[in-house]
Amino acid sequence: MERRLRWTLWPVLVIGVVLTIAPFAISLPSKGAAGQRMLDNFHSLMQPKAVATTVNYFTYFEDLKPVAQAGPTAATEIPSMFQGLATAMHLNETQLAGMMEKNYPALAQMLAGFPQLAPVFKEVGAGLDWYKPIIATMAANQANYASVDSLPNFNDFTWFFVVPGILLILLAGAGLLSLRRTTS
Repeated sequence: MERRLRWTLWPVLVIGVVLTIAPFAISLPSKGAAGQRMLDNFHSLMQPKAVATTVNYFTYFEDLKPVAQAGPTAATEIPSMFQGLATAMHLNETQLAGMMEKNYPALAQMLAGFPQLAPVFKEVGAGLDWYKPIIATMAANQANYASVDSLPNFNDFTWFFVVPGILLILLAGAGLLSLRRTTS
């Protein structure tokens, strides 16, 4: 009977030691803390209303893609457009610019800024293509995020292993010591 009990207690002791040491060997405290920080940082972004807002904004940006794609070409056409308008209106370009600034200030400002925006416009399509799977992943993983976020704080995960491990060590150690005293 004592021999059977001893054979039972040694594996319990080993399991307790493994449960106590393994979390530190795999750096669970720092990894758990990093996981908790990540969950905390993404918390506001992954709420249903925030994800819906992100998806809606992305849709607006996708709707602007044709404008951005035409932007670099439009920027090169603006000088000849001004020349054509000035000629048709019997004005020189300075007079046309003054008239535009007075009567259409927002349009004048936009047209003046187009050449500087041409390099940005060239990147919009690639940027939208890059962000599309990110936005889709956010939208598709709301329930997964909520499930993970409902877990206990990741900083506590180490103790879910260490505390039972210590209890198993104490239980098995007490049993083995008791057996040793009775056989001595």
